[in-house]
Amino acid sequence: MEATSIMEQNFEVDKLTNEIFSLLENKFLFGYQDSLENSHILNSTLFTDLKPNKNVSGKVRILSIDGGGSTDGILAAKSLVYLETSLCCKYNNPNARIADFFDVGAGSGIGGILAALLFTKGKDGRPMCKANEAMQFLVKNRRRLNSSSGSNGIFSRIIRSSKAEKVFRKTFGECTLKDTLKPVLVSCYDLATRAPILFSRADAMETDSYDFKMSDVCAATSADSTAVRGFEVRSVDKKMRIVAVDGCVAMNNPTAAAITHVLNNKQEFPFCNSVEDLLVVSLGNGVASPACGAMTLSPVNLVRIGGEGASDMVDEAVSMAFGDLRTSNYVRIQSNGPNASACSRKNSNLSAIAEAMLAQKNVESVLFRGKKVVEKTNSDKLDWFAGELIKEHERRKFSILPVVVFKQSSPRTSSATVSTISSH
Repeated sequence: MEATSIMEQNFEVDKLTNEIFSLLENKFLFGYQDSLENSHILNSTLFTDLKPNKNVSGKVRILSIDGGGSTDGILAAKSLVYLETSLCCKYNNPNARIADFFDVGAGSGIGGILAALLFTKGKDGRPMCKANEAMQFLVKNRRRLNSSSGSNGIFSRIIRSSKAEKVFRKTFGECTLKDTLKPVLVSCYDLATRAPILFSRADAMETDSYDFKMSDVCAATSADSTAVRGFEVRSVDKKMRIVAVDGCVAMNNPTAAAITHVLNNKQEFPFCNSVEDLLVVSLGNGVASPACGAMTLSPVNLVRIGGEGASDMVDEAVSMAFGDLRTSNYVRIQSNGPNASACSRKNSNLSAIAEAMLAQKNVESVLFRGKKVVEKTNSDKLDWFAGELIKEHERRKFSILPVVVFKQSSPRTSSATVSTISSH
């Protein structure tokens, strides 16, 4: 029976190989030009035929980062530093980066900024930031980037927003969504249409009307949700206009949106048909404690409370979708309950608090049974997940077809410029 199964798998591979080389022969030897209208044939025929062969198909790796939370993004940043350090150690490569081991980066609010820093292309063609550099960027600019930091007066918010925009412009220069190394999804809420918006590299590759400067994307996803007017952003061709406020308003936890994007984007992820074809890590940012005044019904706290509730609902829904695979294909990193110590707004204290949260026991959502505290700590989970990412990375070296086929943009008339990270 096993021999028969192996023979069937070999037949499928031989069949696919023959079809692939026939396609390549037609294209490159006889001048065949496959149009966009015919591109679906490759997806529906070749990739569908190969799907049953589990020795060939792999897993799409998704990184999802929540909005601010009680740590203003420091917990997620600390988690990323720990994960990248673990990847460097296990892979025996000090130059390994987060973007090397993920296929999609999604983020809301401060999480969107982290995703942008980690996945945008630098001058050398590599990721703009190491995880530690991205964390230092948040620490140095925290009061400029978070509406929960400092005074909440109208004048103070305007000044803070202006400073944040300046920081983003200096950091990302003229880089746009097309200048990201992998698919990136960053959320905001559009006041003009009263609907959530996802800035997407895939859409940007299709038309300049969906391509936006990374500085504008970051300003939009972190725009003050309590401001009278949102942050106006236009696409590179000026045809698309968005009046944005904080992505956390509509999508504090973008995990479900990222999964939906991958499962429905057959052009870039042709093999991915269900959650069993995914490896997902979702990074939270702590839960506000009542001792911090989180129960005060201020506009900022109302947005935060709503965001935390929505994040938990998304976590529950995603866990239900993964079912029995939730312990092998899905990892959620979040604080184990509210922490009164997080009331402190000092950078050094927040960093220490985030470190302590990584040492806490991990909490998993269980179908119809709420939350369950497991034996492994958050850092243990990240360490294990790093190993899974490396396994998939190595498996792809011997795969006859890539798991992902990223869209490529046409050459620019002028190359994008990138500035160095700055806190000024």
